[in-house]
Amino acid sequence: MNTILTVSMSVEKEASIYPISKRIAVLDILRGFALFGIFMVNAEIMNCVFMNQDTFSQQWTTPIDRLAVRVQQFFFYGKFFPIFSFLFGVGISIQFLSLKRKGISMTFFYRRMGALFLFGIGHILFLWSGDVIHLYALLGLCILFLIRWKPKNLLLLAGCIFLFPFYNTIFEWVLSTTGYQPESYLANYKPDDIVQVIREGSYRDGMGLRIQEYKSNVAVLFLSLMPIAFAMFILGLTIGKKGWLQDIDKWIQQIKKPVLWIAVLSNIYRVFFLFFLWETAIWKAPFWRDTFIYLMHICDTLMALFYVWLIVYLYQYRFWKKILSPLQYAGRMALTNYLLQSAIGLFIFSSIGLHWYQTLSPSQTIGLAIVVFMVQVLLSKLWLQFFKFGPLEWVWRCISYWKVLGIRKGD
Repeated sequence: MNTILTVSMSVEKEASIYPISKRIAVLDILRGFALFGIFMVNAEIMNCVFMNQDTFSQQWTTPIDRLAVRVQQFFFYGKFFPIFSFLFGVGISIQFLSLKRKGISMTFFYRRMGALFLFGIGHILFLWSGDVIHLYALLGLCILFLIRWKPKNLLLLAGCIFLFPFYNTIFEWVLSTTGYQPESYLANYKPDDIVQVIREGSYRDGMGLRIQEYKSNVAVLFLSLMPIAFAMFILGLTIGKKGWLQDIDKWIQQIKKPVLWIAVLSNIYRVFFLFFLWETAIWKAPFWRDTFIYLMHICDTLMALFYVWLIVYLYQYRFWKKILSPLQYAGRMALTNYLLQSAIGLFIFSSIGLHWYQTLSPSQTIGLAIVVFMVQVLLSKLWLQFFKFGPLEWVWRCISYWKVLGIRKGD
């Protein structure tokens, strides 16, 4: 316990308390923005699982659907998971400062991550196999070992994790060493079987499919997504420790030129990758194809960080502040809305609801995601007029503090 308190004290020395109202507005707007982008991608996967996507996508040839696919590829794929991870790291740094100020035991943090892990497992079993919050919970505990690190060392570590080029090699080594065969878990499901289970099967059948989907994707989750998430966690933690949040307007202006140059250069490569590279002879060579994909992942993550910078930069101006502010309502209830999106997707696409699995075109899927998110923003605003927290945020806080807390405003 003394070690943990020393850790918290070292964090407090490096960053003063950020103005609460401003911090919450900016971070919650970013969380709302990330929720929107995540659902734009997830809705497409809910409409057609990875196993069926190649065949399913071939039927959509209209100009609007081709445009919808390009919009997803250029603006959404690979961009919003890093944003959510980055914000989680920022949140952890703020929580450590808060725990120290309030004199709360670090057991709070362990319960908080444990509860988040259970939320994630429940999400996989009952709603959707593509959960990431159980991964966040595990990485959140790993962050404990880095709290005492100096910011420059944290940045170096984040860069090494992010740029490390041999995750595919490690992935193949793990599979060969352990004998783990991800493809075996869906071997008994043909594409038509998946359509049948999701559209017409029982809820129990759907749960069985979700478990097998998760088991088939777990290696990719922990060897592909986890490094990016952990690097973004560490970057967010570093920003919190540096105290940049307490003078964010000045900091955003100072990094304007390098951020814009990085955005321009990374997008030049992304345009080349998406619109020209696939038709070249060099793309067919495995080594170069893997290299190009590796560079694309880097550029997508850089684009995600550009989105963060852009939202905060625009928020300084009255017009854009008015446009962006509604996002904070969804962001303040990020956990509730994240799981609610999966529940809505389950209802829309599966046998317990509308049976729409593999019936929506890419453009219709985008439209659906926009409408669902707009409804979430409105419902979140209405809820927060009467309550201090979202329903799952309240449950999470009660478990973290290990007592029943008031949820109504005025309690």
